Amino acid sequence: MTIHAPMAPLVTATRPPKESTGEVISVIVPVVKRADDLGAVYDAFAAPLSRVTADYEFVFVFDGGFGPPPNALVARGRQDRRIRILRFAHAFGETAALQAGIAASRGSLLVTIPPYFQVQPQGLPQLLDAVRNGVDVAVAQRSPRRDGWFNRLQSHVFHALVQGVSGGRFHDMGCGVRAMRRHVAESLRLYGDLHRFIPLLAFREGFRVAEIPVPQHAADAHSKVYQPGIYVRRLLDIVAFFFLAKFTEKPLRFFGLLGSTCFMSGGLITLLLLIQRVRGIGIANRPLLLLGVLLLALGVQLIGLGLVGEMIVHLRASHRRSYRVLETV
Repeated sequence: MTIHAPMAPLVTATRPPKESTGEVISVIVPVVKRADDLGAVYDAFAAPLSRVTADYEFVFVFDGGFGPPPNALVARGRQDRRIRILRFAHAFGETAALQAGIAASRGSLLVTIPPYFQVQPQGLPQLLDAVRNGVDVAVAQRSPRRDGWFNRLQSHVFHALVQGVSGGRFHDMGCGVRAMRRHVAESLRLYGDLHRFIPLLAFREGFRVAEIPVPQHAADAHSKVYQPGIYVRRLLDIVAFFFLAKFTEKPLRFFGLLGSTCFMSGGLITLLLLIQRVRGIGIANRPLLLLGVLLLALGVQLIGLGLVGEMIVHLRASHRRSYRVLETV
């Protein structure tokens, strides 16, 4: 173990009473783009879960871009009170689906799984045991990996970039199987595509995060080659997370550094051209003059953008909490 939008409900099975004395475990399944047989996914993960607790529920959240839920799952949801189904009116993405599932669930322990097989379901109790033993977030790490070399190379490059900009050393953030306490899930600021960075967001908030090795499922070992736009979006997500992690509370340091670099570079260029002009060398048709003026203007704009960001942070400072108290002694 390694430590470091509006929605339209489709089917709402009768909820078990909230006065239940046992610990309730809610399994949230965001169905966004692809899915295996959801009935088989439910059966596979419910089997080890039923040996841990008798009080659990599965919340399936269907994104609007996926389409209607399968009729077989809807029929089971009407018969099985532990299956609940939500359907978005529009395509809002996986992060929104997770948020909706968290809000609709009633468990004190939350588990997220993808709508397809990534790990062996028998590893689920290990994640729950880790949370019950003091860990705030337990993330499944597919180990041993059964992917081909290209899949492992993609994963290695992604995590190397993430580690370089965040400092958190995680090895399988692409795995969607996680267990966490409810207060942890509710304290994370999720939007956009930040669901991939849940371990890092929790780690940044000061929670204890552990990676639990779980055998990879054979159905997940196929080759994964994405369109070029997917890789560009992943890179932009890493850049966005770097900015959020480092400069959310101090945007002037980020934009000021870039702006000062541009301004000083433009200043040096224009100073050099001024010296040449004093010596009688013409500069009117020099592209370097345009570059120097452009860098000066860009530097001023970036510094001004940072100042505006600082004013926004200052005005919202009384409504923000940038710390988490671990305990009071």
